[in-house]
Amino acid sequence: MRAVFGFLSAITGVYSLLIFIRIIFSWFSGMVSGKPVELLSRLTDPYLDWFRRNMSLKIGFLDFSAVVAIVCLSMLQSLFYTLSVAESVTIGNILAIILVSIWSILSFIIGFFMIIIVLRAFAYLTNRNIYSTFWNAVDNIYKPISYRINRIIFGKKIGGYFKGMVISFLLLGLLLIGGRFLINIIADFLVNTFPL
Repeated sequence: MRAVFGFLSAITGVYSLLIFIRIIFSWFSGMVSGKPVELLSRLTDPYLDWFRRNMSLKIGFLDFSAVVAIVCLSMLQSLFYTLSVAESVTIGNILAIILVSIWSILSFIIGFFMIIIVLRAFAYLTNRNIYSTFWNAVDNIYKPISYRINRIIFGKKIGGYFKGMVISFLLLGLLLIGGRFLINIIADFLVNTFPL
C-alpha cells in the first residue's frame, strides 16, 4: 500500500509541475505554441478551468484560482507522501496538512499584497507617473485592501495616504509572522491531540 501512495505522490508532484509550466506559458500567450503546448493545455486546462469557474478568486485583473489549484495539488501530494512513509496515519496529521495548506494560500496572498504596497510606496516616494496603465493596475489591487485595513485602524477618520501604506504593510507583516507562529502551534496540537 505504501508503494501505491508513493506513486500517487510522485504523479501529483509531476502534475503540479505541469500546471506551473502551463501558468507560465499563459503569461506569454501567442509567443509559445506548438503540439507540446497544446498537449499541455489539454492535460491541465480542465483542472484549472474548474477552479476558475467554481471559485470567485479575482481581485482586480488578477485571478488567484491557479494558486489555489496548485495548493490543492500540494496538499494532496503531502497527504499521499504522509500515507506512503508513515506507519500509521492519524486524523491529526490529515487536519494539520489541510491547515498548513490553507495557510500557505493565505500567506502567499498576504505576501503578494505586501509587495504591491512596496511598489506603490516606491512610486509615491519617487513621483512616478501614477496615471500610467501599470500604476492604475497596481492601484486597483492596492486600494481595496488598504481601504479596509485603514478603516479598521482609523475608523471613519481619513489617515494620510503614505501613512496608510505604512500601516497596511506593517499590519500585513504582523499577520504573516503571527499567523505562521499560530499555525505551527495549532498543527502541533492537532498532531498530538488526535493520534487515532
